[in-house]
Amino acid sequence: MIQVAITVNIYYSGVNGNAVKFAEEMVSSGIVSDIRAEDGNMGYEYFFPMDDKETVLLIDSWKDQHSLDVHHASPMMAKITELREKYGLHMRVERYVSDESGVPAADMAFIRE
Repeated sequence: MIQVAITVNIYYSGVNGNAVKFAEEMVSSGIVSDIRAEDGNMGYEYFFPMDDKETVLLIDSWKDQHSLDVHHASPMMAKITELREKYGLHMRVERYVSDESGVPAADMAFIRE
């Protein structure tokens, strides 16, 4: 059975800087560190779009669906939901699965490592 890595982009949007406050509290409370330590987590990073000061992008990556399912069933989700509600945030989600074939040679010409 092939394991497929999963990346979920979550756009948290709010008002009055609440999305940034949410991300800051996720980090300062230790929730982000705890998630990063979960088995199967490959990355959990927040980014701030330059053209939308009321949105924060979370890029959340997992080694497989099972790892993501375990995370979703964990008490961690209640903490995240509580903070999301505290800051009145809305979400837009994109989900991506890994491409086992890697980056095509033609695309490598545009990548500087």
